[in-house]
Amino acid sequence: MERSDGVCRLVLDTNVWLDWLVFADASVQAIRTGVQARRIEIVMNPPCRDELERALGYPFRGEVAPADVQALWMVEALGMVRQIKLNGASVVGRLPRCHDPDDQKFLELALDASADFLVTRDKALLVFARRRFQPLPFRVMTPLQFSEVNALSA
Repeated sequence: MERSDGVCRLVLDTNVWLDWLVFADASVQAIRTGVQARRIEIVMNPPCRDELERALGYPFRGEVAPADVQALWMVEALGMVRQIKLNGASVVGRLPRCHDPDDQKFLELALDASADFLVTRDKALLVFARRRFQPLPFRVMTPLQFSEVNALSA
């Protein structure tokens, strides 16, 4: 899915950001390449940013990263996103409720930002990829599924 300017707009959940920033996971390579080529725009809002910042302070592989490393990860993430402030009114009543209330913010951001995709590994969000009774104006998929879709449209 592309806009008239040829740019695909994504929302990434926190786990996908961790795959990118902390683990350099290959599953996010298509997203990284698309951002570098300016074919993909990632959007973020303050609640999603705050959650990412908290998550970067969690222990990974048994250790908490030093504060300066966490700060560099945040600088990297914020340097490649378009920050969006939501008014909240535009999403009320237009979205299904997520089983995990902490994940609702990703659905709200995707809707309010007119995202093409919400890329996630979270099962509470991936359930919306299968629900046909209430179609969303964006697609929900894993990073690997997005890579496959992106390869087909390239």
